[in-house]
Amino acid sequence: MSLTLETVRKRAEADAKTNGYYLIPQPELLQMFLEGLKTNEERFGYPVCPCRLGTGNLDIDRDIICPCDYRDPDVAQYGACYCRLYVNKPTYESQNLPQVPERRPKEKIDRAYGTPTPQQQPSTTNTTPTNPQPQTTAPKQSPEVKKRLWYCKQCGYVVYREEPPYVCPICRAKQEMFTKIDATIEFREPPGNSQA
Repeated sequence: MSLTLETVRKRAEADAKTNGYYLIPQPELLQMFLEGLKTNEERFGYPVCPCRLGTGNLDIDRDIICPCDYRDPDVAQYGACYCRLYVNKPTYESQNLPQVPERRPKEKIDRAYGTPTPQQQPSTTNTTPTNPQPQTTAPKQSPEVKKRLWYCKQCGYVVYREEPPYVCPICRAKQEMFTKIDATIEFREPPGNSQA
């Protein structure tokens, strides 16, 4: 079954209604955003926000899968999410779309664009090398994402990702209500299976 624009629309409408939001009131912009979501889902296999750069690496893109991690705090603070697909009632009724600054951390944006993060930057303490070497371009490596388990102290939701979501998708608790779970998994041979 292929993805249709109507399926994307119904999913966005259902999510908006569930969370007390509305979809952008301008039909042309709404159509453009829905087409962007459809294209991104066909391209990557998941609906990356139509206003952000998706990489095709789920670990890097996880926070910008629509509805993104930043939607709820953006709507609460500005009346709309970053791309303005989701808006609150006053914004919907006034049809005045606010400017919403990017909330996604710069490190995550840089990772998506393949820009070296400060930890990946070469050291510049010695600017005059003693043995000048010809400059070579190293092949781009996919940045490593260090995932861990996070536990919502309010409802018990557990998620495995780099950082906890801004808002718990189950109980709507803020990011501060998540705590990291440190776990060790040990594999043992079942009794009687030892090779002697």
